[in-house]
Amino acid sequence: MQAAGKLMKVFTTRRIPPEGMKILSAAGVCELSQWDSDEPVPRTELLKGVQGAHGILCLLSDKIDADVLDAAGPNLKVISTLSVGFDHLALDEIKKRGIRVGYTPDVLTDATAELTVALLLATARRLPEGVEEVKNGGWSSWKPLWMCGYGLSGSTVGIIGLGRIGMAIAQRLMPFGVKRLLYSGRTAKAHAAEVNGEFVPLDTLVSESDFIVISCSLTPETQGLCDKAFFSKMKNTAIFVNSSRGAVVNQEDLYQALSSGQIAAAGLDVTTPEPLPTNHPLLTLKNCVVLPHIGSATYSTRGIMAALAAQNLLGGLQDTDMPSELTF
Repeated sequence: MQAAGKLMKVFTTRRIPPEGMKILSAAGVCELSQWDSDEPVPRTELLKGVQGAHGILCLLSDKIDADVLDAAGPNLKVISTLSVGFDHLALDEIKKRGIRVGYTPDVLTDATAELTVALLLATARRLPEGVEEVKNGGWSSWKPLWMCGYGLSGSTVGIIGLGRIGMAIAQRLMPFGVKRLLYSGRTAKAHAAEVNGEFVPLDTLVSESDFIVISCSLTPETQGLCDKAFFSKMKNTAIFVNSSRGAVVNQEDLYQALSSGQIAAAGLDVTTPEPLPTNHPLLTLKNCVVLPHIGSATYSTRGIMAALAAQNLLGGLQDTDMPSELTF
């Protein structure tokens, strides 16, 4: 173990699963300080905590911008985020300073794809509404059209962003008897052939799909992509599902589309802001299912994410390979 004077300072912005902390402690190369809470670190504490740090282990709720990098100072070598998304990181500023970035792709793909399929089914088949009817006495006798929704068999599914997670969603949906799988994005993907995916323009996907799943990353191009014009092209029997990032959707426009019957229903695992205020208009709608960003929330996945984030951090501190380094 190195002498205490040589230990590199690491700031962790939240309590993380023990699998990650164990790896950092056992490495014996870092002096750990942590915002010891399950709640996000306040901005002032973040700016204080990172001072002099060689490494930062952060979450997607922590905005790592020029101010944070300046507060950290010249020692900072690595930022490791416990997420697959990196829209909370000011990559231009980070690159300028020659800081390495680690993230946690792949390991959360299956869990997020499972949750997206669960959300799609819950929304299309009105599960939360059904549970509520049982509890509030709305369930009387069997009625032919009561609580009817929409099924996947024979349907057309459109996936916007057929990356790792989009592909995993497609692979899980196809066995339900999906007839056509459309996808759009920057480029056609060779792996789409595995699910008979058809690469189509966005307008075609939006107008022909019975289910639209958003699984693209948040970029300047995708910010606010799902707006009034987008929803107006959808079938009025179509279901909209987003498990990517909330800012891809214009929520006011989504509210209008749902409340006017322009589209049938929506399922969201992501919103802006997060958490969504309890008095938000979307939460008044029966045809909108909102989950608290739990895409990767299985015990094993979160443990593996924490371990990977710790290994990425150590690689950056020790100038060695990082298992998942972001190249930008």
